[in-house]
Amino acid sequence: MNMKKVLLVATVQSHIAQFHRPLAEVLHEHGYEVHVAANDNLHLKNGLKLDFADKVYNVPFSRSPKSLDNITAYKRLKQILDNEHYEVVHCNTPMGGIVTRLAAREARNKRGTKVFYTAHGFHFYEGASKLSWMTYYPIERYFSKMTDKLITITTEDYKLATDKFYCPIEHMHGVGVNGERYYKCTEEEKIALREKMGYANKQKLILCIGELNQNKNQTMAIEAMHKVVKKYPDALLILAGNGPREASLKDFVHQEGLESNVQMIGYVTNLEDYQHIVDVQVCCSKREGLPLNVVESMLSGNPVVASMNRGHRELIKDGSTGFLVAVDDSETMAEKILLLLQNEEVKSSIETEALKFAQQYTFVNVKKELECIYELSR
Repeated sequence: MNMKKVLLVATVQSHIAQFHRPLAEVLHEHGYEVHVAANDNLHLKNGLKLDFADKVYNVPFSRSPKSLDNITAYKRLKQILDNEHYEVVHCNTPMGGIVTRLAAREARNKRGTKVFYTAHGFHFYEGASKLSWMTYYPIERYFSKMTDKLITITTEDYKLATDKFYCPIEHMHGVGVNGERYYKCTEEEKIALREKMGYANKQKLILCIGELNQNKNQTMAIEAMHKVVKKYPDALLILAGNGPREASLKDFVHQEGLESNVQMIGYVTNLEDYQHIVDVQVCCSKREGLPLNVVESMLSGNPVVASMNRGHRELIKDGSTGFLVAVDDSETMAEKILLLLQNEEVKSSIETEALKFAQQYTFVNVKKELECIYELSR
């Protein structure tokens, strides 16, 4: 008897490795083989693995719609779909979603393969540019005709897609965060881990996570440090991530005279250790779908100060589960950081509310939602 199979597709393999372990585990529990098709970029990701996949195909997707690589990816994917009979093809990311749904038309129409698409954050949303709406909205609406289930992870996307698109729309609370990795540790554990990692016990530590690119906007966090350092001279901003702006950010730190107060640690696979030792997390991006690092911070008992965007609004109720400030308003960001560092009552209240709120985004809850979406019975 042939085992049931699901193909997970994204532009790059790191996307599947980072975000779809819970789905793979649910599918394995219900007797499915899990295959992956995406561009192999794992060598850039410092030990990130697809160890949960039963078979991995290297398919040369490109994020750029103009790249001819996507024609090659289409042909390769169609060949895979012809050779394998999948019950579900589950695609992600804009170009991964478009190329996959085109390649899967025959499998869907002739062999009954279901096509699912997870929208990790539409490019069109309240506040997005007219160009984004004109470019991306018609495309996503049209391709919903080739989709059996469209899965949204923000309420704004869910409401819009439900009103405007042609296929059934599902909503789930992100892709899941491991509550066994991200949890609120004791003060004793925090002190011991700080010592082990080389940080002083009383030093104020601020964490900023994300690829070093224009959108993640780390310059905002760096600028905010001027005001923080006046109150806490040894305060340290830890930037976790790699990316195209690494050199320019190092230059900016030097230009601002903050070499002693900003540490760039690159791409690390032990982010939970940093979540367990820091005092505050800051998130400065201009755009977000649903940022997992905010949930990870909430589960770890760290308050978050974040820029105002669609993804951060989804997770943070200003003054209750964190603080929201305008994009590039580093002055107000610094004020909120200092409030959290100086006022234990405010900090404790936000940590408590955020921890309760974040429970719906854990692996445990998201796995239940995935079982419902895939119609898998216990």
